[in-house]
Amino acid sequence: MTHARRLAPLWVVALLAALLTMSTSAAHAAPDTSVTVDGAQGGRTFDGIGAISGGGGNSRLLTDYPAAQQSQILDYLFKPGYGANLQLLKIEIGGDANSTDGSEPSIEHARGTVNCNAGYEFWLAEQAKARNPKIGLYGLAWAAPGWIDGGFWSTDTINYLISWLGCAKQHGLPISYLGGWNERGHDAGWFVQLRAALDKAGYSGVQLVADDSGWGVADDMAKDKAFNDAVSIIGTHYSCEGGDGGNANTCSSTQAAKDNGKPLWDSENGSQDMNTGAPALIRAITRGYIDAKMTSYFNWPLIAAIYPNLPYSTVGLATAGSPWSGNYTIGTSTWATAQVTQFTEPGWKFIDSASGYLGGSESNGTYVSLKSPNGKDYSTIVETTTAQTAQTVNLHVTGGLSTGAVHVWATQVNSPGAATNLVRQQDITPVDGSYSLTTEPGWVYTLTTTTGQGKGTATPPAAHALALPYTDNFDNDVSGTEARYLSDMQGSFEVQKCAAGRDGQCLQQMAAVKPIEWQDDSDAFTLVGDTTWKDYRLQTDVELAKPGAVELIGRAGTQNRPQSHQQGYFFQISDTGAWTIFKSDANGHRTVLTRSATAALGTGKWHRLALSFSGTAITASVDGKDVGTVNDASYSAGLGGLGMTHYATDQFDNLSFQATRDRQPSAGLAVAASPASVERGRPVTVTTTVSVPRGAKPAEGVNVSLTAPGFTFDSQPQVFGEVQPGHSVVATWELTAPTDKPSTVGITATATFAQQGVAQWLRQDAQVSVVNPPPPSGVNAVSDLDFVTSTNGWGPVERDLSVGGTNAGDGGPLTINGTVYPKGLGTNSISDVTIYLGGNCSKFTSTVGNDADAGGGGSMTFTVLGDGKKLAASSTIRGNDPAQQISADLTGVQMLDLVVGDAGDGNAYDHGDWATPTLTCSG
Repeated sequence: MTHARRLAPLWVVALLAALLTMSTSAAHAAPDTSVTVDGAQGGRTFDGIGAISGGGGNSRLLTDYPAAQQSQILDYLFKPGYGANLQLLKIEIGGDANSTDGSEPSIEHARGTVNCNAGYEFWLAEQAKARNPKIGLYGLAWAAPGWIDGGFWSTDTINYLISWLGCAKQHGLPISYLGGWNERGHDAGWFVQLRAALDKAGYSGVQLVADDSGWGVADDMAKDKAFNDAVSIIGTHYSCEGGDGGNANTCSSTQAAKDNGKPLWDSENGSQDMNTGAPALIRAITRGYIDAKMTSYFNWPLIAAIYPNLPYSTVGLATAGSPWSGNYTIGTSTWATAQVTQFTEPGWKFIDSASGYLGGSESNGTYVSLKSPNGKDYSTIVETTTAQTAQTVNLHVTGGLSTGAVHVWATQVNSPGAATNLVRQQDITPVDGSYSLTTEPGWVYTLTTTTGQGKGTATPPAAHALALPYTDNFDNDVSGTEARYLSDMQGSFEVQKCAAGRDGQCLQQMAAVKPIEWQDDSDAFTLVGDTTWKDYRLQTDVELAKPGAVELIGRAGTQNRPQSHQQGYFFQISDTGAWTIFKSDANGHRTVLTRSATAALGTGKWHRLALSFSGTAITASVDGKDVGTVNDASYSAGLGGLGMTHYATDQFDNLSFQATRDRQPSAGLAVAASPASVERGRPVTVTTTVSVPRGAKPAEGVNVSLTAPGFTFDSQPQVFGEVQPGHSVVATWELTAPTDKPSTVGITATATFAQQGVAQWLRQDAQVSVVNPPPPSGVNAVSDLDFVTSTNGWGPVERDLSVGGTNAGDGGPLTINGTVYPKGLGTNSISDVTIYLGGNCSKFTSTVGNDADAGGGGSMTFTVLGDGKKLAASSTIRGNDPAQQISADLTGVQMLDLVVGDAGDGNAYDHGDWATPTLTCSG
């Protein structure tokens, strides 16, 4: 850095002081803050601010950007005095498995075969180093290749890490820091073994960071001298308030960590949108030191150079998800970072006595001061991101530090905008070493005696979609690298020499065994394309290296974590020829749309597969012949993809995407419910119609099925023969609506058939509203009302008759102990009659007893339930016992149940009568 200074005339100083005082007195309510920046005082050594490329795949698309825009983005991230000016860079040590937004390739997919050009992290580090030779590099693994024996905490992994360091050396990259297993704790003995192995291999200068998880590592280091000696830096993740993606209003460490004496690093934080996350970012830096004595901060991630359907697509310092257009966005988090990095360097010292809370309270904001090694220059960073009012900061500089001109830069982080990012303010010239600054809420200010800062001016071109057609035969790609625009989600797809007698280069999945994973397993797959693509034909040649299944993915949309939760359509086909078309939602739920089989593909042979989309029609083909078509409207646009359901070195070639035209439907399916709104427990008729339009091919073997959750009906599919063009067939279904509650139920009709040997699948949905019947009003005989539902232990529940045989209306008069009752319900235990009241009734009364036609046999109980709760009950009634009276308060009751139990001895002769059952209701 340069250190030019100039003095201002005294009248300027006086005027500035007056203006600052006036603005402060008018606006602020918080107490003034007085800070003595004393060069004779000190604190911990500042280790730098960095970001993380990895965890995972978040820099992937940056490598495919046009040279001009790629250079601009890299300048904004790494070039001193231009943008984020990063001082540290952590890169992922790839392991062929997904580590958040993708899978990063290993340098050693198979034991003993090392490819130092695999992936893009070394390339990125080279670019960073070229722009800032002083940048410190840090390697960390999230996953590891599956050939490693003994799990991650093994000698094999140590040897793998040493091979990775050797690759870094080949690229001219000195790695300063090395971690263990990201967020998976630590094995103390392994770290000790790693330290010894590094020293023996010539990497004694590589410092170990442990354990990229939590503060518990400090406790274990305090108990284990060998472990403590092996580790140089205590690194923890998300130690500020709210954790991962939190607000960082406060930060914390532990006493054991502070007492250790080694540097404490916030070795991963962030997980925030590039604009709205800027306030938390600067808080984590300043409050991370004040509250927790953390001397370094790493933002996750460096950049979101990923497809926009992936998680965290706007998270980082910038976004770059459109390499074909060159469009990118630099976030306010870049400028919040610059407020520290452009004014400090690793090796500077914090001044603890000049670091603290504004107005004595963290809610007002914070400030930290740092001084240069020569004891002359200093920078004070002030953040007011949680302040509510303007505040005045009075500073006095002493202890040998420069009392010359103070340069002021500021960024408004609470309300991000290009015009307020890293803005140069008017310089201040101290008077006798003293000066004041009035701050506004939501800003970051840097007061510095250094110079050389700046704000980049490059602007990106407008974004546009990736044009169709798009093709890649992989012959122009560098062998051993990733193909253009392909973003691996699981496994590792690299360009390799073609197998099975084919010339040229192909795309090969390189992980032959399941990796040591950081998050859940899934199919090995890679994505490519544009999220706006709608109707297209994805085609590729495929060679299966061993028995298993490959897959084509289309209209791939939202992906949630883990990567198996990928929305889209999948065409899977195995070496046996068995194939399936299914859809998956973003929660990982898969629905099979159709499946069948074709001629076996075998292994070691090339076949051409395609998956086409035209409106709602989805067609799969093998070797130029359509094998199946389905119609589904769930997803209308999305990326394409290639994959496999196993870990094998299968190959792909001649990848192409061609736009398709809308195709006329080969057949149609309609479904209608009558009535569309039905009372609980009442019948509804559903009609499904399969129609074949004129000019189409005949539909053969038409099979129609219906699903209707909660409805009672015969769910057996209805099968028809051939349906000729211009004709249709109708399947009718008689359903009974659910009785449990009002609802809107989706019913789904499905039709399968074949046209010229191609399997076809149609689906159509409809909705039926299940509603309550109108509640009774006035005084009602229960036997005159509609039942929501009724069950009986023998035959049906009878109205105004006793139970007879198994048919309705075959009973006799209701007779209890010689008295005949004209109105009532005849039942046989166990019986339940349900009636909807809707809260409109106040009282129920009835005479209950055993009907005379039981001949003196039987025993039973009578219970009145209101919304499932017992309101009234009889004692046990046997044989010719006299009738009992039963009544219940029904205030507020929605659903009434009249239940006859069997008294625990079976239901023979339990002819229970509800005689003269009466409801008193409003209206």
